[in-house]
Amino acid sequence: MKKCRITVMRVACYTDLMERYENPMEHACDMHEGQVFIANGWQKPAGLCDSAWESMSAFVMTLAHGGENLYDGWMKNKKSAMISCNDGFRPVSFLIEALEEDADL
Repeated sequence: MKKCRITVMRVACYTDLMERYENPMEHACDMHEGQVFIANGWQKPAGLCDSAWESMSAFVMTLAHGGENLYDGWMKNKKSAMISCNDGFRPVSFLIEALEEDADL
């Protein structure tokens, strides 16, 4: 099983939707572009949003176990995936890449 690098590629914020539909929140997502997390196999990295992890964990698990070409040729790197979290107000896009480094088991 390999480690995976998870890079925050884009952070969006739809304030018009938030003002119209969202209840006030004390703590919202604080991801920022360029932030990098390393998943040890399929284990959630410290500091990564739980909701984002739920959106990507199956992709991380597949790549960590040697899966490739998850999008049928869409990705230039067949050992990678581009996913977004499921927050409709503050979606974050992540690039997940399998590393050559073995996971610490």
